[in-house]
Amino acid sequence: MELRGKVALVTGSKRIGSVVALEIARRGADIAIVYRTSRREADATAAAVRDLGQQCLTLQADLRDAAACESVVNDTVARLGRLDVLVNLASVYIPKPFSALTPDDWDVTMDVDLRASYLCARAAIPHMRGHGGRIVNCSDWIARSGRPRYRAFFPYYVAKGAVIALTEALALEVAADDILVNAVAPGPIAPPEGTSQEEVAAVERATPLGRWGGELEIAKAVLALIESDFITGETIRVDGGRHLR
Repeated sequence: MELRGKVALVTGSKRIGSVVALEIARRGADIAIVYRTSRREADATAAAVRDLGQQCLTLQADLRDAAACESVVNDTVARLGRLDVLVNLASVYIPKPFSALTPDDWDVTMDVDLRASYLCARAAIPHMRGHGGRIVNCSDWIARSGRPRYRAFFPYYVAKGAVIALTEALALEVAADDILVNAVAPGPIAPPEGTSQEEVAAVERATPLGRWGGELEIAKAVLALIESDFITGETIRVDGGRHLR
């Protein structure tokens, strides 16, 4: 897909989402950004997109709500004129021991990391039919590798594994409409807030390339999946070879 003149909707406006939105805009697409609480980051990204000469719409929404997922898609089409690309990056990443997990903890992670991806795709697909489209979801390198490695991320791992299944099943469902559905599976991209220097160094030692990747590497992978006309149903690890150890 050639991105010039297209419209992309990106959920999740912090860190990776901001960089992905900017890189899509550099290819000539107008952007809609969905945020829940990170208004400052969304506004900063929108300003940077506009500096590139592209339109940018910011939308506040809680994507755990089905009506909100439909609303952000409809608002994007109403205000930017069309929808060609959906990038589902909104995610919850909160470690908690299994013994302390509550049903609410499970629901929050599943609703944001899995259900919202389905609901946003469900709302977006009717607007892509007739001219094709691209949907890119976000899994995780551990889920893509097919086995858990770290305790205290139980609902996160299950949700990200299910995102892979969602990606494959949805790709099959909408292939006849020339809508391609794929996912990226980030590895050590950027240290989470609160990560100690010792933890940062340990990840570097465990990664064959010996470093953290940086958010731009995810944007590159997303762009490759958007621009391809023949890759669908794939989940691509972006992890510096971390899964090899």
